[in-house]
Amino acid sequence: MNDAVQPLAQGFSHHMIRWAARRGCDESTIRALHAAATQVARATAEGHVCVSIDAQLRPCLLSSGLVGTPDAPGAMPLILDAGGRLYLHRYFDDERRLALRLVHAATAPGVPAGTAASAMLDELFAANESRLAGAADQQKLAAQLALEKRLVIISGGPGTGKTSTVVNLLAGLLTQYPAFRIALAAPTGKARARLLEAIRRRAAGLPENIRSRLPDDASTIHRLLGVRPDGSFTHHAGNLLAIDALVVDEASMVDLALARRLLEAVPDHARIILLGDKDQLASVESGAVFAEISFRQGALHDAVVWFIDNYRFAADSGPGRLAADISRARAESALEWLRRGEEPSVTWLNDAGRGLAPDSIQYLAAGFEPYFDALKRSPLDRTGISAAFSAFRVLCAMRDGVRGVDRINELVDARAQEKLASLIEQYPRAPASPWYPGRPVLVMSNDYVLNLMNGDIGITLPDENGDLKVFFADDASGFRAIAPSRMPSHDTAYATTVHKAQGSEFDEVMLVLPDKPGPLVSRELLYTAVTRARRRVTLCAGDVVIRAAIDMPTRRFSGLRARLAAPL
Repeated sequence: MNDAVQPLAQGFSHHMIRWAARRGCDESTIRALHAAATQVARATAEGHVCVSIDAQLRPCLLSSGLVGTPDAPGAMPLILDAGGRLYLHRYFDDERRLALRLVHAATAPGVPAGTAASAMLDELFAANESRLAGAADQQKLAAQLALEKRLVIISGGPGTGKTSTVVNLLAGLLTQYPAFRIALAAPTGKARARLLEAIRRRAAGLPENIRSRLPDDASTIHRLLGVRPDGSFTHHAGNLLAIDALVVDEASMVDLALARRLLEAVPDHARIILLGDKDQLASVESGAVFAEISFRQGALHDAVVWFIDNYRFAADSGPGRLAADISRARAESALEWLRRGEEPSVTWLNDAGRGLAPDSIQYLAAGFEPYFDALKRSPLDRTGISAAFSAFRVLCAMRDGVRGVDRINELVDARAQEKLASLIEQYPRAPASPWYPGRPVLVMSNDYVLNLMNGDIGITLPDENGDLKVFFADDASGFRAIAPSRMPSHDTAYATTVHKAQGSEFDEVMLVLPDKPGPLVSRELLYTAVTRARRRVTLCAGDVVIRAAIDMPTRRFSGLRARLAAPL
């Protein structure tokens, strides 16, 4: 358990004890409340939405006057449902309201697609017919659903055609509704930029009258909702977004509370199109919303489409083959294939020791050589340097430890200052300053004044006057510069956690796993890391850790699927 979780759980349970004592509860009831409150507080801090409570405790908890039910929640701090799921009140409220909004959208009366819009989809998806040889076209089905229904959930891995499908379905919507107001959103700034870039690239083949009406910008979800300094939002259920369609990419990263707030801010008439990968890591905060709503069940059964075919990788090659074995829990198949080493796009460094083996350190150093060369060649070539940095990235399961983010950043940082010594000498810095040309940094907290979001990556480079600035990619100006002294909380970014890499892609990924299995090294983490790679994956881990990860799916306890399946 996270060390920070224990005091929070204890604090909440102590509050419950005091409240129970004031109400005159007997000792057995107080003990039951203490145990239940501690359990649910720990669980929610670890990403769960609720916990399962022994049926024998139910009468005791409900008689305390501090535990409500879905039918009579009142202002109780805890809610216990008929399935034995115990919630903190706000988590129950978020889950119930999200389920209601999803079911409302999924069951709203459909609107038949117009002739012109159907003809547009026929034309845009015509190329799929010969490839599918009579099989169902899931991409076209998703687009048709978006024309006719108010909720479409599309799940598929990288390279399965989600963005191409979205461009086509938006073309269909704009053919049927020329004045439609469409919002594009993603959880992080990096994911937002990738979504916008992909849509612009794939929209090039559309007719001009459609292309000109496509959105020319995308937002982070927080920006779309109008986040305020106190964390509240301008747009909510009482002040709806002025849109007719919402497209959310990387929806697997959206936690329960944010999903509820976002969907409640969407007008009832608007289309909701959610894109994600049900096999990826769940959100850092509570819940695994996208994975749960991607199950074809209940009211959402006809709103969900799975994309299986991968167009980036052949199913039996490289990262695509490895990702498929991971997602389908084929640990022995994956290890046997890795041992054979037949595929040059996947390298396994069977590094089972506590620290990195010499071969792993050598591979790590070689991975950043093109980046260092680009810096030395032309420190003002921001585009070329950014491309070189994006070509290779180290991902880790954890921050701490000899195989964690912090240690690897120390190793590469030392090598960078050695390799770039002559360049660094050209730009004097204060003694002990961590800033030097080429230092990449990862933003660790949102700064709405500077328009920097948690997860954004910038590179320290000289400006035209020779002053060091941190340059961030910007859609409008190419790059924008921030003085190091103004930077919000940040870390060096040669290596990042897999969680921080969600929504990003790199030419090559080197994944460094711990020396021992553990709860953080799950099937979803391994799959997410591998699917960040466009071309190559290098896996630095022992076989015991790889096998354990593939065999251990992440479990997030919640009642969302039950609420979606039940009459509301």
